[in-house]
Amino acid sequence: MISRILLVGNPNVGKSAMFHRLTGVHVVCSNYPGTTVEYTEGALNLGGERIPVIDVPGTYSLMPSSKGEEVATRMISNGGAIINVVDSTNLERNLLLTLNLLDRGLPVIVALNMWDDAAHRGIRIDASALSKELMVPVVPTVAVTGEGVKDLVARLPDAVPAAAERGRRDRTDEERWAEIGRILAKVQLLEHRHHTFAEWLGDLSVQPLPAGIPIAVFVLAATFAVVRFVGEGLIALVFDPFFEGAWLPMMERLDGALGGEGLLHSLLIGHKIGGVIDLRQSFGLLTTGVYVEFGMVLPYIVAFYLAVGILEDSGYLPRLAVMLDSVFHRIGLHGWAIIPSLLGLGCNVPGILATRMLESERERLIAATLISTAIPCVSMQAMIWGLVGARGVHCVVLIYASMLLAWLVLGRLLNMLLKGRSPELLMEIPPYRFPPLRAAAEKLMMRIVQFVREATPLVLGGVLLANILTITGAFELAAVAFGPLLSAIWDLPPDAAVPLMVGILRKDVAVGMLDALGLNDAQMVVATVALAMTFPCAASFVVMLRELGWKGFLKSVGIMIATAMCAGAALNFSLKAAGMQ
Repeated sequence: MISRILLVGNPNVGKSAMFHRLTGVHVVCSNYPGTTVEYTEGALNLGGERIPVIDVPGTYSLMPSSKGEEVATRMISNGGAIINVVDSTNLERNLLLTLNLLDRGLPVIVALNMWDDAAHRGIRIDASALSKELMVPVVPTVAVTGEGVKDLVARLPDAVPAAAERGRRDRTDEERWAEIGRILAKVQLLEHRHHTFAEWLGDLSVQPLPAGIPIAVFVLAATFAVVRFVGEGLIALVFDPFFEGAWLPMMERLDGALGGEGLLHSLLIGHKIGGVIDLRQSFGLLTTGVYVEFGMVLPYIVAFYLAVGILEDSGYLPRLAVMLDSVFHRIGLHGWAIIPSLLGLGCNVPGILATRMLESERERLIAATLISTAIPCVSMQAMIWGLVGARGVHCVVLIYASMLLAWLVLGRLLNMLLKGRSPELLMEIPPYRFPPLRAAAEKLMMRIVQFVREATPLVLGGVLLANILTITGAFELAAVAFGPLLSAIWDLPPDAAVPLMVGILRKDVAVGMLDALGLNDAQMVVATVALAMTFPCAASFVVMLRELGWKGFLKSVGIMIATAMCAGAALNFSLKAAGMQ
């Protein structure tokens, strides 16, 4: 009787695609108890029983070197039938983990995944002979198309502990490598064949010159162009027509029903602009609160996660990580930190959570600090494009250039000041492949649901708190207390203290409040940059605290505040010197 099924394998071997093939769309993402390492759980119908299926964090061995590998080792030790997902195109590297599992006497069935890619590369593997050598079932599979998955499920009851005649003992890795060499000589045949276009392009993608950097610039520029095109298209064709044609009339009727004034009216509708409800600026729970998240931010969230999902599933992101490894080493990280950085551009919360894939506490502190300080989330970017962009492209360019410069300078300083060094980048690079549409759609839906679930209470909470603080006069007191400081270092009016405080809860709401203050272009650029660098949202704070601990959290916050103060002051001075108003 199988109590649960664990999908175990190296990173980038197709475990996620296999997981979706086995479980469908009904999955749950959870943190492993006592950690911030996330894993995904679903269920498989097997012999009339619903068996839990867990996508274990990717690991190269059972001797963990990161939080993710540590959790993977613990989960494996807690029992269950193991589907060892193996990359057929890199059998030698993957078999080290397989032998680790077998030496522990665990019930294993091997899924020889990416079987089609191996054939395309001229790699011939005798699955029957490999099964005899390992003494466990071996099934060729192609997870992205479903080939072999039915046979894999049918063979699951055969996943029993490896035979005792394997001579189970605690071998060294050197002994395992020797056995791998012996096994490969018997089961694998390499045939000469010419490189395909995808393989040729893959080789070019990891070499900075002559083509890697131009390809990366093109891919990233195209990605963000697509994000903006799709996001603005969704706003213009879907969301704005809905809010203008259906939601706004409902709010106007509610406005009339509430008598146009009063506490409840202020909380739900907000204040009118020129005698009418303005969904961007009225700052009611049901006006600005709903419109900011669903009318301005969600379209870009959909576009961004769609683009990132395609980059992930196509095999380009690992190549980008390898190519940028030398750049990231200069800021105390290695190339794989590009993944949390890109996720941070969507939402800082999954970006900071993804830092768990980094090996050392020092790396996680640097990465989390850079994400929360110098990488604006897509909610913030939506407001930059929508509101600040209306003032001219030069304002948007200044904001992004300032954030990039801060990322580089701060990263370099942290690398110099924090003790330790960055480990080398050791990772598998999967072949280029056409992204499976079903898997991309499922991943996109999971991320959208997660964003809405996390962001909705924060947006509405930020708007509600802003209204309460306005009604009670607390914002006026804050403006009096912090206004002179803002005027002195950033040349901002005292009223700018209010949106900067709201930014602790929600950046996009705060940018909308800044836009309503009548700032000139220079002030708006300085205020937006300072706001982006000062504090991430409340959810990011919670995740940072859990990920870094109190000591690391306080360090990160202190660095963040100092960076924002210096960057805002330097930018203000530079724009004044350039004569920008």
